[in-house]
Amino acid sequence: MSRIGRKPIEVPAGVEVKIDGQHVSVKGPNGSLENTFHSDMAISMEGNVITVTRPSDKKEHRSLHGLTRTLIANMIVGVTEGFKKELEINGVGYRAAKQGSAANLSLGYSHPVIIEEIEGIKIDIPAPNKIVISGPDKQKVGQFAAEVREKRPPEPYKGKGIKYVDEVIIRKEGKAGKGK
Repeated sequence: MSRIGRKPIEVPAGVEVKIDGQHVSVKGPNGSLENTFHSDMAISMEGNVITVTRPSDKKEHRSLHGLTRTLIANMIVGVTEGFKKELEINGVGYRAAKQGSAANLSLGYSHPVIIEEIEGIKIDIPAPNKIVISGPDKQKVGQFAAEVREKRPPEPYKGKGIKYVDEVIIRKEGKAGKGK
C-alpha cells in the first residue's frame, strides 16, 4: 500500500467538501476549488475524514493512489490557509512596484514589464526587491510564480534576475585572466 495514499485526510471545521463520484468540490474561507479525479480511484467520506482507495496493486493504480490523496489534501489546505511563493529580485536598478492590481517590474529592459493578477492569484510587493504570490490553488500559484521568474531568470555570473527566496544560484567564475 502507498504510505501517502492510505493516510486519511482530516476535514477541518469551516470547510465544506462535496464528493460526487470522482468530482470533489471543496469550499472554505479562502475560496472554493473543484477537481475531477481518475475513475479508478474510490473517494469516500465518513464524518469529517476522507479516504482514497485503489482497486488493485497495478503500477498505475499505485501512483494514482498517492497523487489523488495529495491533490485532495492540497485542495483542503488551499481553501483554509492558502499557498504562497516568494520571489526575490537581485540586480542594480531591478525593482518591483504595485500598480493597482498589477505588478510593474523594472528588469533592465528598455521597457517596464507589467504583470496582471489572474483570477485566484494575488500579487503582493512588500519591498522593492520582493514579490509574494499567493492563492488557494497550489498548481496555479507555482505556475504563475514560474512565469514571473521567467521574465528575467537569474544568471550564473553575477546572480542578477528573479529567483525564488529559497533557491540557490550556482555561481560561475567567469573568464580567467590572460595566461603569462
